[in-house]
Parts: sequence; C-alpha cells; structure tokens
Amino acid sequence: MEAVAKLINNPRTNNNSGSPRKARLVIDMIRGMDIDKALNVLRFTNRGSAEPIEKVLRSAINNWEQKYGMDPTENELYVKECFIDGGKTMRRFMPAPHGRAYR
Repeated sequence: MEAVAKLINNPRTNNNSGSPRKARLVIDMIRGMDIDKALNVLRFTNRGSAEPIEKVLRSAINNWEQKYGMDPTENELYVKECFIDGGKTMRRFMPAPHGRAYR
C-alpha cells in the first residue's frame, strides 16, 4: 500500500473589515478553479473583498511552493475549498439623553 502525500494548504486571515455576505459572492466565483484562472478573476473583479482574498490565495500558493519545493505552474493546482465566516462586529454606542451613551 502506497502512502499518498496530501498536498493541502490552509491559509487564513483574521479581522478583515467588510461584509461576509459580499465576500461570499467573490469566493463562490473562484471555488473549484485552477489557481491561474482564479487569480485572473480576482484581479479583474470590481469588488472590495477581492483584494484580501487574492492575498490569501497568493499566500497559499507561496506556502505550497515552500513546503513541497515544486513549481505551481507545472502542477495542476486548484482551489479545493474556500469559505468566509463572520468575524468580530464593531460595537457602536447608542446615544442617550443628558450626554450618556449605552452599549
């Protein structure tokens, strides 16, 4: 029985500003694509969340290169899974009478 190496990389980013609902629209476009096509889609997508997603994808590619020492252009790399979860929400105060503020 042969041992098969898993070529999986799990980069992540935390505390990005922006709506997860809007970022999921961009994520859904690149899920399952090969990395060259996904980078092109992210580069030319007119959405604010495309830039941080592109940075995470580039980080995953560079991490994969460092870990396995292979050229990503020679291998058929693709986006296997990607997802967006809600992050921390900013707490804003609610003005109250007499100069007070509630949470």
